[in-house]
Amino acid sequence: MSNRKVIGITAIVTACVVTAIVVPITYFSHPDYNSGDGDSTAPTDPAATVPAPRTADYDRFDCFPDGRYNEFSEEACLARGCVYETSDTNKVPHCFYPAEYGAYRMVGEAQDMPWGHRIELERLERPTMYGDDISRVTLDIEYQTSSRLRFKFYDPSNARFEVPLEIPKTETMATDTLYDVMFTSNPFSMKVIRKSTQVVLWDTSVGGFNFADQFLQISSRLPSSNIYGLGETIHFNFRHELDWTTWPIFTKDEFPGTSYYTEANLYGHYPYYTCTEEEYMSHGVLLLNSNAMDVTLQPTPAITYRTIGGVLDFYMFLGPTPENVVQQYTAAVGRPYFPPYWSLGFQLCRWGYNSLEKVEEVVDSMEYYDVPQDIQYGDIDYMERQLIMTYSTDRYDGLPEFVRDLKTRGKRYIIIVDPAISKNETRGEYPPYDNGTAYDVFIKESDGVTEFEGKVWPYYKNVTVDGSLPWDDQVALYNAHAVFPDFRHPKAEQFWVELITDFHKTIEFDGLWIDMNEPANFVHGGLDGTCNDNNFNQPPYYPKLVSPYIYNKTLCMDTVQYRDPIEGSAMTQHYNMHSLFGWSSVPPTLTAARASNPGKRSFVISRSSFPGSGTYTGHWLGDNDSKWSHMADSVIGIMEFNLFGIPYIGADICGFFGDVDAELCNRWMQLGAFYPFCRNHNGNGYQDQHPPEFGEEFALNSRKYLHIRYTLLPYLYTLFHLAHSEGSTVVRPLMHEFVTDSVTWSIKTQFLWGPSLLITPVLKQGALVVDGYFPDARWFDYYTGVENPVSARGKTIQLDAPYDYIPLHVRGGYIIPTQEPANSTVYSRLLPFGLIVALDDDSMAMGSLFWDDGESIDTFEGGEYFLEEFTCKENDLSGVIRQNHNEINGLVMNTIKIYGVHNTVSTVYSYGVELDQSKWTFNTVTKVLEIQDLNHPMEQQIKITWE
Repeated sequence: MSNRKVIGITAIVTACVVTAIVVPITYFSHPDYNSGDGDSTAPTDPAATVPAPRTADYDRFDCFPDGRYNEFSEEACLARGCVYETSDTNKVPHCFYPAEYGAYRMVGEAQDMPWGHRIELERLERPTMYGDDISRVTLDIEYQTSSRLRFKFYDPSNARFEVPLEIPKTETMATDTLYDVMFTSNPFSMKVIRKSTQVVLWDTSVGGFNFADQFLQISSRLPSSNIYGLGETIHFNFRHELDWTTWPIFTKDEFPGTSYYTEANLYGHYPYYTCTEEEYMSHGVLLLNSNAMDVTLQPTPAITYRTIGGVLDFYMFLGPTPENVVQQYTAAVGRPYFPPYWSLGFQLCRWGYNSLEKVEEVVDSMEYYDVPQDIQYGDIDYMERQLIMTYSTDRYDGLPEFVRDLKTRGKRYIIIVDPAISKNETRGEYPPYDNGTAYDVFIKESDGVTEFEGKVWPYYKNVTVDGSLPWDDQVALYNAHAVFPDFRHPKAEQFWVELITDFHKTIEFDGLWIDMNEPANFVHGGLDGTCNDNNFNQPPYYPKLVSPYIYNKTLCMDTVQYRDPIEGSAMTQHYNMHSLFGWSSVPPTLTAARASNPGKRSFVISRSSFPGSGTYTGHWLGDNDSKWSHMADSVIGIMEFNLFGIPYIGADICGFFGDVDAELCNRWMQLGAFYPFCRNHNGNGYQDQHPPEFGEEFALNSRKYLHIRYTLLPYLYTLFHLAHSEGSTVVRPLMHEFVTDSVTWSIKTQFLWGPSLLITPVLKQGALVVDGYFPDARWFDYYTGVENPVSARGKTIQLDAPYDYIPLHVRGGYIIPTQEPANSTVYSRLLPFGLIVALDDDSMAMGSLFWDDGESIDTFEGGEYFLEEFTCKENDLSGVIRQNHNEINGLVMNTIKIYGVHNTVSTVYSYGVELDQSKWTFNTVTKVLEIQDLNHPMEQQIKITWE
């Protein structure tokens, strides 16, 4: 491969002339490649002519990934043109691709396009793996922005399914990019290189690139082993172990951690990872593909994707910081939703209150102990026979009045809604089904006409459920036939909004909780537990999903629905749309919630999600167990979903399944006070776990933890403003702030709120101390302002953590806005503000406060907000009000705590006027200056000095 060519943006390059270019693409031409007419005959096959040397374990790329289902043997391996060698190392493939196996070569020159380059590929002679190999493939390389590259492999002759997520495109090629792209012609491979360091971020010269109708595979070397993301699955480490583990990705109603198969695909679909390179720069890669897939990570380091449909549509985000990567990713898929202020308060829920009297008892007990609560939920037991848009006038008689009364007590009410509608109701008596059939919005069988039927929560009429029977027997005897809305149908939003707004006339809910939208089904496929025998329901390659067949606990894959909500547009199979069901259900649900509460931002929480879902919803981590391990795993989960663009995230505090004990629930209440989505929720039949259930001491301790949360809500709300406007994370891994400290790359038991508040929860039973790592910075105890010793910088130290205490530390260099707490945000929003100022080594700090009415739509976009930026330098604290739409007028700032003041303070001034000594104290031991009773009007800029 000595014949080297370079293709430039504006230059035509010959074999002997190399022209300087802005963004080069380099490829190496095979000696048999005929560049004159763009075609060649009988190209030399390097895989067939070069003997394969014995391959090191870490360089083996699996050529028999279906060994879990298909008979594996040495003969079967060799028949695929691969190498068979055993290994004593666990998980190492025994059948793997030979070096330079690549199955495609370039045809002709790369074509210059306004947005980048187009390359045509032709399949080489290779044994087929699963049939229907596509002989000609096109690769489009789009230089979308200086930090975002798109490269898409597709079939130029036949339109294939593509995810209908609208990512901004540019008509012209970006200049001054952070990346170069290079490729080799035969066998074809490509590289993406970071210009500044020349680190290769993406290199497909390994493994077996394959593009068949139902088996698309591509591998790439990775620049480091620091890989994060890929979900939704339970991960036991934040930084992945690259040990040939294969992660399945396909939305499913699967309980986290209770599966017989550890690497289980759960509710969301995220073929997205971030990588921190050894040179401390970061990038991210999204495969925009919704079909069932699996992803293997191996110690080369390398990654292999295998998906069973669609196209290979990659987006790469060049950072270079970890936060930049998330910001660039959310700029593409959609900025996060800005939750209303009240949704940051504490929330209570359970499946199985089973009566309004019980709900009233729970709410009253919370008020008795003055434990903060902003939201009460209604789970499926409030419904009549678990039918959406109904309530039980027997068990929940008086519910409409109760909900209205809640609002006078500073609380909101959220109802659950499941996207499965009973078909067994009397015609004319149940609008969800009647109206759905009138609009013809339900998912259809493969004939495109017949409504597909499964079973979910709704019961038949006039049945008495025997809960002692096996689950499948209960479903067969008691659960009604259910149909499923096609949320991409042109009339689906109208149907859904009308349905929900009409029910709001009865129950005046404030937001919606959409569950079971993977979509879940209590039978496997159709009512008889089977599906048609075809390649949609029995694909030739079956990814390593948790279940033995693809339609397990969901719909048949050959059912049909809309891809685009346009009348007359082509239908596609659920095979393509399955993982998009939850994503497609959320926008109309938010629209309905807002239509029910005009002018209000409202609230949606969704179990299933996909890239872009965060623009409309939050998420919780699903039906966890009341186990210490599940509490610990949740820290990884909330960090990962911040990478995925859903910062409004949490786990069921104290666990969903199982009876929780007081110690675990106490520690979980401590941790849960720092979940962005802060909800205590448990399952039917288990003991109550709302804070007063464990007695007065427990309730008062929970109040203490939640008072800390409510004190910090102005800071948390400001972080959500930044997430919404800039795409930043809210819960932040330490490595995002300290990327040059390699210790932080693997930390999974601590996390930050934004850049400045470090949370170190107790995650082990019986522990009264906890280890915490402190990167090189000034760190101050949140409660006292006492600074960590300098000797603790860059060290793991043991922290005291009594039963009623969670270690919290404020990072030097930052200012955190606070507010006095109350038992609801309705009341706390009226109380005085404060500031915590933590000085860095240069005696400087900075921060900001965003404030609006807390619930109107698009306040930032419309300029209807208050924003003050604070800076502190040496002995001067000042604020600059960038915007004031009067929302904050009438409120005051009362307290300011300044941590890490080096010199003794003798005098304090506000706008040059000396403050009475009764309004401030300085502790010469802790070096904390505390100002009280300031009574400073918030509409005026703050100005405090001291000497």
